[in-house]
Amino acid sequence: MNIDWKKYRIKDGKGFRIEKFRTGAPMDRPQDDILLAREMQYKKKIADLQYKLYADNRQSMLIILQGMDSAGKDSLVRHIMNGVNPQGLQVYSFKHPTSLELEHSYLWRHYLKLPEHGQIVIFNRSHYENVLISKVHPEIVLAEHVPGIDSVKKVDKKFWSQRYQQINNFEDVIVQNGTRVIKFFLHLSKDEQRKRFLERLDNKDKHWKFSSADIKEREYWDDYQRAYQDAIRHCSHPDTPWYVIPADDKWYTHLLCGEIISHELEQMDLRFPTVDGTELEMMKEARRQLQQER
Repeated sequence: MNIDWKKYRIKDGKGFRIEKFRTGAPMDRPQDDILLAREMQYKKKIADLQYKLYADNRQSMLIILQGMDSAGKDSLVRHIMNGVNPQGLQVYSFKHPTSLELEHSYLWRHYLKLPEHGQIVIFNRSHYENVLISKVHPEIVLAEHVPGIDSVKKVDKKFWSQRYQQINNFEDVIVQNGTRVIKFFLHLSKDEQRKRFLERLDNKDKHWKFSSADIKEREYWDDYQRAYQDAIRHCSHPDTPWYVIPADDKWYTHLLCGEIISHELEQMDLRFPTVDGTELEMMKEARRQLQQER
């Protein structure tokens, strides 16, 4: 089973067109034993490399998940990271900003949650909400008290161009200081979203995941697609690429993201800390003392 994950990577967003990327898997679902073996392979690799990342304590990883409602962000986190040591993993879901967060720039709350050295942090929704939902509903920007922006009319093309550049600068700074950034757009079709919403309505155990606001936002589907396209066009660069992931078939979404995360961890040149000669001698002495305790 050959997975060409590189074709989903957008290193240069110029000319990116969202409709050129499929939402479904490009192959039939493999037999369960084959799929399970492949999943176990990348899960073990991620767990082993995360352990080394934690021990190395020089770098970190930030995984950004974006997608329409029901695109599968939560299930992706549960599936991919269930073998990772919780000590080295944090997941943050960014919802509507609080009154305190609105007293700062829109990036402030994201700075606070960036990973420490040795950690993997997942943003389930992220700073990109400020060029996605805020672009579809520009009145949201007025609550940020941005100087000079006192009407929706002033949330114009120049405003969005500056905001894309601010996001690029933000990501450049954290990359230059040792954080590997992986950005996944879970590309869901409108028909598959409809099916998943109906499943939530039909299953009492999933009622808590449904909101009437989801149906209201569905009316803006085309606006959101244009907003995602613009974000990927303006914020895809060699060091901070977007990955446009087919999200209609969760088995393929998980497989693809697992392969990408394990590959990105492999590229970080992770090393276990070395022990100098003095410490080695102390370890030999410690071994001798322990062996005598009988």
